[in-house]
Amino acid sequence: MIRDEIKKVLNIKGAQIGRPENKGFGDYSTSVALKLAKEKGKNPMELAQTIMENITTYDVAIFAKVEAVPPGFINFTLSKDYLQKQVNKILETEDAYGKSEIGRGQKIQVEFISANPTGPLTLGNGRGGFFGDVLANVLVAAGFEAKREYFINDAGYQVEVLGHSVLKDKKAQYRGEYIDKLNKKFTGRLASKEPKVVGKKAADYIIDKMIRPTIEGGMKIKFDAWTSEDDLRRNGAADKVLVMFKEKNLTYEQDGATWFRSTQFGDDKDRVLITSAKEDRVQSATYLLPDAAYHYRKFAEDKFDKVIDIWGADHHGYIARLQAAGKALGVWDENKLKIIIMQLVRLFEGGKEVRMSKRAGTYITLDELLEQIPLDVARFFFLVRSPDTHMDFNLDLAREQSEKNSVYYVQYAHARICSILRKSNSSSLLKREVGRDLALLSHPAELDLIKQLIRLPEIIADTARDYQVHRLPQYALDLVRQFHKFYEECRVIDEQDKDKTQARLGLCLATKIVLANTLKLMGISAPEKM
Repeated sequence: MIRDEIKKVLNIKGAQIGRPENKGFGDYSTSVALKLAKEKGKNPMELAQTIMENITTYDVAIFAKVEAVPPGFINFTLSKDYLQKQVNKILETEDAYGKSEIGRGQKIQVEFISANPTGPLTLGNGRGGFFGDVLANVLVAAGFEAKREYFINDAGYQVEVLGHSVLKDKKAQYRGEYIDKLNKKFTGRLASKEPKVVGKKAADYIIDKMIRPTIEGGMKIKFDAWTSEDDLRRNGAADKVLVMFKEKNLTYEQDGATWFRSTQFGDDKDRVLITSAKEDRVQSATYLLPDAAYHYRKFAEDKFDKVIDIWGADHHGYIARLQAAGKALGVWDENKLKIIIMQLVRLFEGGKEVRMSKRAGTYITLDELLEQIPLDVARFFFLVRSPDTHMDFNLDLAREQSEKNSVYYVQYAHARICSILRKSNSSSLLKREVGRDLALLSHPAELDLIKQLIRLPEIIADTARDYQVHRLPQYALDLVRQFHKFYEECRVIDEQDKDKTQARLGLCLATKIVLANTLKLMGISAPEKM
């Protein structure tokens, strides 16, 4: 990557390299002189000049110009020769372009969706699901061994509540068509009318017949593992963690319950691990105990170097207690466990928020959305916003089958490039000669397009480091806008100038490759005709 070359030239530890918005300030820039000047109490411009003097040599094949400018920035401009050669590199590497080995030898688990098996998936589950799937794709492209995992919350109080709902007794909380169907399916067949038994059967059914088909069939996501909370309780994993807490004197009994001294590890109050027995409920483990066991297994047994948990907005308050449990078990490390909170999604149609669902009773299901719009559209729309921002999903725009719809705008560009390449064959231009004379690429629009193309390795590397997946759809839009500018300003097929035609066809093919690679990372198709 270019930034690595710049860091070699600077030879200054911790130097950050960015891309100036103003093209007049070069292609890349660093403010390292401003940072060092503040630390050393020196004039930043003088320090920038000193750094420039120490840069005795730089590869002129890569940089056309390196200069210090007020108030202390050092700007780097890429050479035309270097840019032209990058087109050939893209043509040679094809599907592998953009990939790297920065994560080589590191094992990462991405746990996402993990919705309670008490009903159909929500729009929020869809947002987190597509985010997690694409993040895993990016991590693999960056050389990590990434594993997708779904944690099934098939034990505990919410399953008992599901049982009450299926039985339709006075403690029922869930409603909707699916509850009516579960009532007909299970109440007459099961010998036991115990809410826990009915709830567990219903939860298993919801996972197998509702959630899993939506994920694998509707969302096209394939998990490497599905881990059951009930199994963790039954196989002794949760009990093992409880013993570990007790051996470290981190538990105490109060009001008939077993408490965890989580305040010793930064939580705002101690947490219950085992509830007290009540008239209507037997003593049982809270979610914290199996969750602690699950995360202990991730690090101590599965040996993941890093774990990424993607949670819904309603789980924000749960972070501190899980961190406390991890610290108590000796597996917590801020650099090893990353929890990403996905903010809420609201669905709008005709300018009004859509709230009710006949199927789920209280919310619009992900299935209902995917029945109305193509998967490609759903993926792009959910991915385009940062997870820490609330999202208003415009159903009218999602249904729009024109370039007003961002995903079609991007896909149309890919289809247009394919059409250009097909026309080149019919113009008696040999395909093997595409990109033969790349040195002829000198028009500003051509060079600007190449500068966009070579951003892909940086996009992948940055996203693998900070998990800002929305970078991908934004990059796809930027790339397509730059391609359209090139297409408007540069005639691609010119029978009177076959050499330049070949060079520009090479640039078109390189753009097709990079755009297709970007769409593939997002799990979105790259149609050749539309």
